[in-house]
Amino acid sequence: MGTRIPFTRPDGKTAEGYLALAGKANAPGVVVIQEWWGLQDQIKGLCDRFALLGYDALAPDLFNGVVVPYHDAEAAGREMNSLNFVEAADQHVRGAAQFLLRSSPKVAVSGFCMGGAVAVIAASRAPEFSAAVPFYGLPPESVAKPADVKVPLQGHFANSDDFITPEMVDAFEAGMKAAGKPGEFFRYDASHAFMNEQRSVHDRHCAELAWERTSEFLKKHIG
Repeated sequence: MGTRIPFTRPDGKTAEGYLALAGKANAPGVVVIQEWWGLQDQIKGLCDRFALLGYDALAPDLFNGVVVPYHDAEAAGREMNSLNFVEAADQHVRGAAQFLLRSSPKVAVSGFCMGGAVAVIAASRAPEFSAAVPFYGLPPESVAKPADVKVPLQGHFANSDDFITPEMVDAFEAGMKAAGKPGEFFRYDASHAFMNEQRSVHDRHCAELAWERTSEFLKKHIG
């Protein structure tokens, strides 16, 4: 449904990403941020699903063309560790939002795993966004604190997760509440990356429930 496109970052450099269009004028937009595997077909498929919901969706390629096979967690870790999350949020993610805002009245950001952390950083730093939906990803407080989040946030997390533990989720939620920030956090009896239907950890029931909640949240906050 979508296509790979170039877009301009705030610093003037060119980035690329996968764009899926809703097929209607002035559709709201969603910036979709990849897992540590790169811009996999599964992330492109999520962009297509957002387009079917009525949103122009753009997934910036944070690894500049590198896609890691699912079995190679070591290589994925190397790619993720070489990524400057703040720069990615300030440049690739903001650039994608600015591209969408040329035709979209409002734009949200959503990310998965590594992308969830980047989405929270973007929600704390980028003025272009009106809402954020991170999935099983949070940044360290040294990068973005709960009080830094500037937009309504809906988070989706797994109860069986060694990467983003329930304790980490509880602490971030408590921090947002203490700071008076609008946020809602959902927890699922599933494993990390339960939204990824290409992997064995996929949980269809939890994934569909999370998608329904995401759809309702986006409709409320960006149209």
